[in-house]
Amino acid sequence: MNALPPGQMAALALPRSPVGPYNPWMIACMLSLAPFMEVLDTTIANVSLTHIAGSLGAGQSESTWVLTSYLVSNSIILPISGWLAQVIGRKRFYQICVAMFTASSVLCAFSSSLGMIIFARILQGLGGGGLQPAAQSMLADSFPQEKRAQVFALFGFTIIVAPATGPVVGGWLTDNLSWHWIFLINLPIGLIAMTLIWIFISEPALLIKERRELLARGLKLDYFGLFLVAAGFAALQIFLDKFELDDGFSSPFIIGLCAIFVVCLSTLVVWEWQHPQPVMNFRLFKIRNFAICSGVMFFVGFLFLSSTQLLPQLSQTLLGYDSESAGITLACGGLATICVMPIAGIVTGRFIQPRYLMAGALVVIGISLLYGSQIAPDISFDQLSWLRVFQVVAIPFIFIPVSASSYIGMPPQSNGEAAALINQMRNIGGSIGISFVTTMLAWRTQFHHARFAESITPYGSLHGMSMAGIASLVQTQAEFVSYLDVFRVIGLTALVIWPVVLCLRPPPRRAA
Repeated sequence: MNALPPGQMAALALPRSPVGPYNPWMIACMLSLAPFMEVLDTTIANVSLTHIAGSLGAGQSESTWVLTSYLVSNSIILPISGWLAQVIGRKRFYQICVAMFTASSVLCAFSSSLGMIIFARILQGLGGGGLQPAAQSMLADSFPQEKRAQVFALFGFTIIVAPATGPVVGGWLTDNLSWHWIFLINLPIGLIAMTLIWIFISEPALLIKERRELLARGLKLDYFGLFLVAAGFAALQIFLDKFELDDGFSSPFIIGLCAIFVVCLSTLVVWEWQHPQPVMNFRLFKIRNFAICSGVMFFVGFLFLSSTQLLPQLSQTLLGYDSESAGITLACGGLATICVMPIAGIVTGRFIQPRYLMAGALVVIGISLLYGSQIAPDISFDQLSWLRVFQVVAIPFIFIPVSASSYIGMPPQSNGEAAALINQMRNIGGSIGISFVTTMLAWRTQFHHARFAESITPYGSLHGMSMAGIASLVQTQAEFVSYLDVFRVIGLTALVIWPVVLCLRPPPRRAA
């Protein structure tokens, strides 16, 4: 009997694989292109945030909505991305997401007001929300368990290139052209991604059959669950962003938002647990590895995105860096993770169990963030760049083990839902992290300003400084010390959560 071509053999062994007759590693590279575009856009916006705010007449706290509005819309679309992929078809759904993200990027570039760019970012989040879950589910379906660490290392490698190149490209574009170009560069990438998907990605026969059976039974979208997701997480995000501006819990508006979130989340868990076709399948959290990995991804989003927001903001507002220089400090960390990513893919499960890698990485991240709380105002560019390297160099030893371990014990037909949930946890963590940093910086600046001001006397002018100059110095020092406080808090967070990952079950021997 003649041997089957490698593509047909893979299709027989993995009936949910979209690779068709092509090499699965080539398909994995193509699937990584659109998520690369998404992450590139996020990191570019970080270093250009002050320019966007100035151009649109927005304050610093209001400008964070450019970031958080995207994350909120992501959180709304993520829970139903698996369901949409089943109804529309996974390949078609992926194409729609890429097209929507690309078109809304162009709309962002031509925005002339804060409201317009926030609206465009919401559309961008709706399109981008389905990119990574769909790509990850296709990757999980295209490779056996023993190859998943390597393929997620490849996926992670392409994703990490974006934070490495994004800040530098974004800073250069902002300083030499304008911030509008940080969104326009998504247009060629999106067009290339859509073309490759249309030509090379296939829809497996098994998924076509399941889609027809689903449509024959009739669509039963969980409208109430979707409403709870949208209302609950939108209320949470507004609560976090407005907490400091509206005087915290002394504001009835803030109390109302908190109550809406608590009620919606509590009702959502009970409702979705019993629903036959839930938009958020909480029953997956009964799988130990998936539950732990989801929690870890929440904190990875919290730690990574909050520190990514913190460092360029510190370097631009207090150290006098331009956007390009601030971007280079982030890029140094991205380059370090690129170098480490292949090593993490090789050692995960083969030489060291994922849980030990994740625990060690969280300890390293926690220590490096605590070290960041000891820096001085005269820190050099090289020292700041090395600080970023130490903060993120261990990220691959969390990302790859989490990506590989979260599917252990997961039914293959639930890979799409699992990918959506775990990405949602990361996005929610990032959204909370960004808002937490903004709020805590304001709180701690007020606290330190009050303490420093207690030592000011009218005789300060005798030392060659006017009272106005002393007041400016006090404000600058209070802001700088508040950044150190935030580094300390998020560093302690990493050190507190690391023991949880030791509860992960190791991969089966055949997948070592």
